[in-house]
Amino acid sequence: MTVAPSRPPLLSRTLAPLADPVLRVLVVATLISRVGRGIFLTVTVLYFTFVVGLPAHEVAIVLSLASAAGVLSSLAGGWLADRVSARALLIGLSVADGVGLIAYVFAGDFVTALVIAVSVGAVEQAANATRTAIIARAFTGEQRVEARAVLRTVTNLSIAAGSGIGAIALLVGTPEAYRATIVGAGVAYLLGVTQLVRLPRTGDAPAQPLAAPVTTATGSTDVAASARAERVALRAHSPWRDPQYLLLTLCSAVFGMQFGVSDVGVPLWIAHHTAAPEVLVAFVLVLNTAIVVLFQVPLSRGTHDLRVAGRVSAIAAWLMAGACVVYALAAGLPTWAAVAVVLVAALSHAFAEVLSQAGGWGLSFELADPVRAGTYQGVFSMGYSLGAMCAPIVVASTALEHGLAGWAVLGAIFLASGLGTWAIARRAVARGADDERVSGKGKLLRTGSAVAS
Repeated sequence: MTVAPSRPPLLSRTLAPLADPVLRVLVVATLISRVGRGIFLTVTVLYFTFVVGLPAHEVAIVLSLASAAGVLSSLAGGWLADRVSARALLIGLSVADGVGLIAYVFAGDFVTALVIAVSVGAVEQAANATRTAIIARAFTGEQRVEARAVLRTVTNLSIAAGSGIGAIALLVGTPEAYRATIVGAGVAYLLGVTQLVRLPRTGDAPAQPLAAPVTTATGSTDVAASARAERVALRAHSPWRDPQYLLLTLCSAVFGMQFGVSDVGVPLWIAHHTAAPEVLVAFVLVLNTAIVVLFQVPLSRGTHDLRVAGRVSAIAAWLMAGACVVYALAAGLPTWAAVAVVLVAALSHAFAEVLSQAGGWGLSFELADPVRAGTYQGVFSMGYSLGAMCAPIVVASTALEHGLAGWAVLGAIFLASGLGTWAIARRAVARGADDERVSGKGKLLRTGSAVAS
């Protein structure tokens, strides 16, 4: 009788990915630097309001333009990661990010706050795109999605810890406490860089050119013609010539607006449209963080397979659409019922977030052209930045303005984008199967010809 091999202990399975030197460095760097991010996110709006003295509309402008800067810088970060050392680029951007956070203590008016915020927002998103390009090249298949899932889990843990530290400044409430906390956030980013310098170079783009050098009649290399040939070869692998990937980016960007539901829609809905206490906002955040930490890695397994990625994207679409309807139903209910309904919606929302991220990562890696992995990931990251920029306006003009009808429209938007992602995955699977059939027939014909001869 054969004995089935026993599964390794849970701790061993959890720590197994850290055996890879690239992921180990990224995890430790993220663990340190994202504490700083959590600190900053906790104090930034109140710092602008109470210390810098900006009115609410100017704070909104600063934050909106900082998000807008991230749209173009995401693309730039991925583009540069194909042309220079991605490792060196990530180190440089991370240093600039830390210095930029510290510079916030010198913000004294709207203009300086805007310049600093836009600079930090641009650098932050460029660094994110560069990090994703490194993952795309340093790992293959399931390892890439697993790396993204592990890093997202670590990010949530670190931001939660940083939020607790940032709360100390809120309790003290003095300008000095705010400034000291912001400096601490920047220092955390710089400490993370001490780990990034140990990052292996396996995530860098290959050094060899795509096109063969062009030679002259005398046999020497025609530098200008060779450069033109290289540019033509690069354009042939551009994501802007890949309608399938652009459509995937669009669907993911639209579904990514669900983060705006968490950040803007749910807090304002609870505060102004339900009988639930405002403290419920904190419980919803804790619930979301717990779901991500516990389930992001296990529910991401297998999503390197296009079929699985499409399937989990469809499930996420229905969960998110259902969450929108359930959020709406909390209006007009007694306090205890409103609390229960919001928590049910938040649970569905959290799992929709986890599954949509897993499916999006798998498709964004597997459908990308490996020749220009950085540029492809930059385009995909740009889509998320666009979604983040548009989310507050879309959420406010639907759910917050029109109640149940608005929530229904918002749910329909998420359902359409999620099912669109599922359709893209199905089409890619079918196209891959057709290519394999054509390849198989060609191989069979060549074999038959060889036998006949």
